[in-house]
Amino acid sequence: MSDASRLICFNKPYGVLSQFTPEGRWRGLKDFIDVPGVYVAGRLDADSEGLLLLTNDGQLQARISDPRHKMEKTYWVQVEGEPDDAALAALCAGVTLNDGPTRPARAQRIPVPAQLWERDPPVRFRQSIPTSWLELVIREGRNRQVRRMTAAVGFPTLRLIRAAIGPYALEGLAPGNWRG
Repeated sequence: MSDASRLICFNKPYGVLSQFTPEGRWRGLKDFIDVPGVYVAGRLDADSEGLLLLTNDGQLQARISDPRHKMEKTYWVQVEGEPDDAALAALCAGVTLNDGPTRPARAQRIPVPAQLWERDPPVRFRQSIPTSWLELVIREGRNRQVRRMTAAVGFPTLRLIRAAIGPYALEGLAPGNWRG
């Protein structure tokens, strides 16, 4: 194998951990990626989907995952309810969570993402409560931060998909597939 730096973009499905080894009911990355010497750069919860980056380059891994570098992370968030302008303004200003205030974010309502795939299992559906989609861009990565932010403004997250990390994006990558 060459010493060349390698970066893998992986569309992590729901129910897969950000590690190679499975645990309990969750699958591991080894079910999808058989590339020696690469490591996850930043985490994504098992119940979240979307872009996960892996690399064999320690400096690149630090640049991607270290909050000091403030690399933007873009999420598509399906929430329960229909956030109003006040909720979006609160997200943009930064909300206070139990571990302190978040940095200001960019938040906007979006239509259902065009390239969206079905989730297995499907998101719970309640006929009496509408859902809507937001695009949320943050520059930090606290534990379950996006979910806690939307809950703090009164709109719980039902589905969370990371669409991009800095210049790296899903760009039509199907769940369970990778490129790089």
